[in-house]
Amino acid sequence: MVARGETITHRHLRERLVAMLALSVVVDLVCGVLIWMFERNAEGTDINSIGTALFFSSTQLLTVSSQMANPLTTAGRVLDVVMEAYAITVVAALAGSFGAFFHGRSAERTRAEAAGDNGG
Repeated sequence: MVARGETITHRHLRERLVAMLALSVVVDLVCGVLIWMFERNAEGTDINSIGTALFFSSTQLLTVSSQMANPLTTAGRVLDVVMEAYAITVVAALAGSFGAFFHGRSAERTRAEAAGDNGG
């Protein structure tokens, strides 16, 4: 079961990772469209198309940023801060999920050893 990742602990981690990934893709798409709507007509903006808007939102959510200038409109700047806060929250949740996974696996192994099984 352990080698195939079929324990309850593995299932919980997989569910958390899939949920975070799915939510992040939706947030990325929504933020890309919103930043495009906010910035497309701003004078001097780097965000001139939906493609550049999606690139900008993706890099912000991945917390790697880019060479693109920061948003120029107030709404764009607020959205940028929200995206950064979301990205930090996801990273913290991801770290917590892996911490919970390793703690759960340790508890599973301890119970298996106490029962005389090898526990994986």
